[in-house]
Amino acid sequence: MIEFAHFNFNVLDLEKSIAFYKEAIGLEVVRTKEASDGRHKIVYLSDGRTGFQLELTWLRDMDRPYNLGDEEFHLAFVTDEFDAFHKRHEEMGCICFENPDMGIYFINDPDGYWIEIVPVR
Repeated sequence: MIEFAHFNFNVLDLEKSIAFYKEAIGLEVVRTKEASDGRHKIVYLSDGRTGFQLELTWLRDMDRPYNLGDEEFHLAFVTDEFDAFHKRHEEMGCICFENPDMGIYFINDPDGYWIEIVPVR
């Protein structure tokens, strides 16, 4: 047997990212790990429903934004509260792309990662 466990995003400001994912998606911290010398900290976020987790990694010595390449990768969430999330994300000002023909949109997190929001179909 094999199953998904987590997906990692490296972040510059861990507290800002945790707050964003809590407000935007409703994710909660479920586990943390920190290097004894303080060189990195890892926080795992969960939706509380599935076993999948988002891992946020903060590196002490990173002093510039991460190179996200052509931003051709993203994380996706499906919701039965699509309109409510869309309204929340509009109010937060984090919607970066909408595709009405496909019925989806994307938000940007504080580090520029794209998060796709998909309605239950």
